[in-house]
Formats: sequence, C-alpha cells, structure tokens
Amino acid sequence: MSQQREQSSGVEGSAAGTQGASPFRDYGAEARPGVKELYRLNHEGQTLAFVQEKERQYLGLDRRRMGMWEALELLDQVVDDSDPDTELSQIAHALQSAEAARRDGQPRWFVLTALIHDAGKILCTWGEPQWAVVGDTFPVGCATSDRIVFPELFARNPDRANPAYQTPCGIYEEGAGLSQVHMSWGHDEYLYHVVKDHLPPEALAMIRYHSFYAAHREGAYGRLMNEQDRRMMEWVRRFNPYDLYSKADAPPDVERLKPFYEDLIAEFLPAELRW
Repeated sequence: MSQQREQSSGVEGSAAGTQGASPFRDYGAEARPGVKELYRLNHEGQTLAFVQEKERQYLGLDRRRMGMWEALELLDQVVDDSDPDTELSQIAHALQSAEAARRDGQPRWFVLTALIHDAGKILCTWGEPQWAVVGDTFPVGCATSDRIVFPELFARNPDRANPAYQTPCGIYEEGAGLSQVHMSWGHDEYLYHVVKDHLPPEALAMIRYHSFYAAHREGAYGRLMNEQDRRMMEWVRRFNPYDLYSKADAPPDVERLKPFYEDLIAEFLPAELRW
C-alpha cells in the first residue's frame, strides 16, 4: 500500500477544490424540509438495544446474494432524506463521488470505495426507515457528544436514563478501539461487513466511518480510539471531500459510465456478495 498512500496523500483537485464554492452540511438553513425530523427520530431511536437487534438481524448476511452493481442500481430508488445538499438518487451520488476521485487520479481501490461507500443504503429498499439507515453516525452505550448534529434531540433517547451509558467511555474500555464499539445502526456498518473480506483496511475505514463526522471532523470520541483508529481516521478525512464536495445538480450518465465501473468492481469484488 505504500505507493497507494503516496498517490492519495493529499486530496486536491476536483472534489477538494470546491470546498469553498457553496455551503454543504448547512443544517441551520434547513434547506430541505424534513431533515431535522429525520434526526429527531434517529436520535431518539438509536439506543444500544436497538443497534444490537439490528446487528443480529442483518450481520448474518443471509438476506440475499447479488453483485455490487446490482446493489447500486437499487439505489436509484433512494434519495437520502438526511442530506441537506442534494435530492438526486444515491446511484447518482455514488457516481459523482467516484468520478471526482477518478479525475483526481486516486488509486483504483479508492475510486471503487467512492463508488460503493453508500451501497448499504439498500436497507431502505428492504423496509428500514431512513432514520435507521442514513445520517451521521455515533457510538451508543456511552455519552453522546455535543459535536453530533442536533445534539439537543438526544434528550428523549431512553439510554439517557441509564447512568452506565453517560460517561465518555460508557460500557467500553478507554482506548479499546472502534472495532469494539457499537456504532449507531446504518448503512456504513452494514456495508463494512458485506465487503470486509475484499478491500484494504484504508478502504474499509472509509466505508465504516465516513458518516462519523463527530470524530473525523470534530475530533470527538478520541478516548475510544486506539492508534490504528487514529491512522485510519486520516484516510476517512482524505475521502470526505469526494463524499461531500462532489455533489452537483446534474445527474451523471449512468449507462455511459456503467462499463468502466463494472470492470472496476470485478477487479476487487466477487461476482456475488452476501447481503
């Protein structure tokens, strides 16, 4: 991976270069009605017990078998209600992210990660409410940080009544590492388990923690991390511009791009994955 690290050590160019062009993640402006309501449901419903139940329900990966491009095509049905920046479908967002990384000359595994990072949102097509699939993620079983978007909406979360969950580390050992932590349930954790046997650690961290803005952008939850997590969080930050700043109003030409991305998927992933 040394050559790959060197190639993507600085995120410049098409995605990163637009950071100041227009506001992103502007929740205060309430640009899209319903965003705050989604986070109200999320912050009230994401308890440790809820997360553990979803882990039992989905992480056996026994729902179906299908290839990654088939999963991405399902995302054409999904518009992320937590995102104040775009109303395009999630396959459009996937291709915009990947194309931005491709234009910047990122390694092929990085471009693939940009393409698939939100593929876990197919949970929405299987009946899961969006508050249990999308939005910023955070640890459960410990105190919630005020760096999470809309922190005041945690007031009615039932876990607030459990003193064991109200310390910075809660039920976890300090420095135990994020792999030992239950994150709020959503598409990030789900997709990580689908692809964890096929991609490099840097890609897996980007997938698993790209919505963990309280950590990779705001610096919260450092007590839960180990040194490996801190190194991997650097890769999450390098990926973030391709997730956030690649969004545009014009949808990509899916059919034109499909052959390139089908070949890229086949380079790294099996023809069928367990979902």
